[in-house]
Amino acid sequence: MHRVLCSLVLAPVLLAGCGSAVVNPVSGQSERSVMSEQAEIAEGQKAHKQVLQEYGVVNDARLQAYVNDLGQKLSKLSHRNQLQWHFTLLDSPEINAFALPGGYVYVTRGILAYMDNEADLAGVIGHEIGHVTARHGAQRATREADAGLGVLAATVLGAVLESQGVSGAGRVASQVSQTAASGYIASYGRDQELQADGLGAEYLSRSSYDPRNMINVITVLKNQERFAADQARADGRAPPAQNSWLASHPSNDQRLQMITQLAAKYPVQGKGAYSDEGRARYLQAINGMIFGETADQGLTRGRNFYHAPLGIAITAPGNWKIQNDAAQLTLVNAERDAALVVKTVPAKAGKTHDEVIRTLLKPDQGRTDRLVINGLQATRFVGARNNAQGKAQALEVTLVSGPGNTIFLLSYTAKDAAALLRARRQLQEAEGSFRALTAADRAAARPWVIKTVPYPRGGFAEMARKSPLENAESQLRLINGFYGGGEPRPGQLVKTIDAS
Repeated sequence: MHRVLCSLVLAPVLLAGCGSAVVNPVSGQSERSVMSEQAEIAEGQKAHKQVLQEYGVVNDARLQAYVNDLGQKLSKLSHRNQLQWHFTLLDSPEINAFALPGGYVYVTRGILAYMDNEADLAGVIGHEIGHVTARHGAQRATREADAGLGVLAATVLGAVLESQGVSGAGRVASQVSQTAASGYIASYGRDQELQADGLGAEYLSRSSYDPRNMINVITVLKNQERFAADQARADGRAPPAQNSWLASHPSNDQRLQMITQLAAKYPVQGKGAYSDEGRARYLQAINGMIFGETADQGLTRGRNFYHAPLGIAITAPGNWKIQNDAAQLTLVNAERDAALVVKTVPAKAGKTHDEVIRTLLKPDQGRTDRLVINGLQATRFVGARNNAQGKAQALEVTLVSGPGNTIFLLSYTAKDAAALLRARRQLQEAEGSFRALTAADRAAARPWVIKTVPYPRGGFAEMARKSPLENAESQLRLINGFYGGGEPRPGQLVKTIDAS
């Protein structure tokens, strides 16, 4: 619900006949391809504008320049240094990085939070450069053309899709945008991922970073998955599927083994050639960077959700989860079979509640009741409409006129009628908490930022006592690379999370 997204529609590449022979810049071998270098660049340029609209960029010229300068350094030593490369830091808490054909590489601020030094970030960027230099997008396009499939323009590496909702017809959470879907459609094959890992290590070595930092990158992200699984088990639910930058990659045990072997083959050329990981520079660069959601995206704080730009807040019932994604806000019950879904209504749908019901819901039958929720005018609608298959679909929604003439749609959704009945009291409780931001809400609606501090003698436990995070000690260990155990040296600079 943090921004209105345009779907990233991946148009088919116009194919010229059956393709032509090109020389792969990495292997030096000839291969048939339906995409020329000019076509790669053109498709990358087109999709780049849509990626920026979809995600937005971090509004920090200094940090953008840091990421771009590091990417340019690596790309100049790559197999396709003649390309005009573009490196962009996206404003997303997702732990993600991906590339488009033609030299467009993206990293999220979410992934930066978990890297420990400049060489680690260089490993992530080098991996993405490797996908472009080895023409993995063009290779996929050629395979799909051979199979008679639609060819995707964007070869998105690993878009995060986190589904907290329910399955089947009642699935409510994380409606998939075209961009997220493309992360699965365009995932690379095992050999391509391993090749990109190897190229990342090679580009690290060429840039005087230790290739073994690729091991650190994979370990850091693997620990992120372990943390998610541990939290799921603590909550009594099944560990989630991989939903990070590693989601489309091969076994991490395979990758760690291969990268360890590859890194050992790079001799250190001169004393201290790989000594500078750039940790001090990196920590200085990310100091003050937002961690997690931004105010523009809406902030989840415990059971409360605050959206300052929209001027609204809502509180989830106990044991319910809040999922804030691009299209909507979803409050999901502990059983994951019912939810309250909150969306903003497009202005074109109507200026009154009755107009919205007619134009947006298009019911075949139903009744309306007028009510007031925390001083806000609201309309309750219960009815039905026929779906595309001609079957009756129940509708149970509440329209609320919020601040700034924005109309909000609050929908009751459940797996079946029995689940809806069980969750009704809590759904009503959540709906009844919908409100315009109070002074107390505004005070709580502050983004969190990364700060660098000397590691205290009391360790992560001492840091956790001052942290706004849930499971603070575990999360602080995670972002500092000590989730599996161990401690930094007292006085060593570490990352903490601070309420700004």
